[in-house]
Amino acid sequence: MAKRVQLVLNQDISKLGKLGDLVEVAPGYARNYLIPQKLATHATPGILKQVERRREQERQRQLELKQQALEQKAALEKIGSLKIAKQVGENEAIFGTVTNQEVADAIQAATNQEIDRRGITIPDIGKLGTYKADIKLHSEVTAQIDIEVVAS
Repeated sequence: MAKRVQLVLNQDISKLGKLGDLVEVAPGYARNYLIPQKLATHATPGILKQVERRREQERQRQLELKQQALEQKAALEKIGSLKIAKQVGENEAIFGTVTNQEVADAIQAATNQEIDRRGITIPDIGKLGTYKADIKLHSEVTAQIDIEVVAS
């Protein structure tokens, strides 16, 4: 059986690896597909150093993002609760529901921080009252805030 070839990936390739990963593949796969398509390059000491440098830069960037998320979490927890006004019908039932976008807009108004609405998880809100919402700021940082639904 032929010896395997070490390559460094230039792109993410499903079922093989991510950008910058060191992989071992069959020589034919490397020679006939990966290298001609510029999806990978041969692993030389210089290229391995470049990959290591890129990984370190990415790790530093992720640490900075996590620090920013922690600062945002502190600011969100400081405001306490957000008030969202909705039209009310019988038995304190609200018309429609409270959406992630409304919560994001209320946070923007209260703290001047822009929060991605896709990271906000709110329970089903159908009546007036106080509810808890989870806000995912980073893969490792989640803040929890109170939402007070009041009549408009």
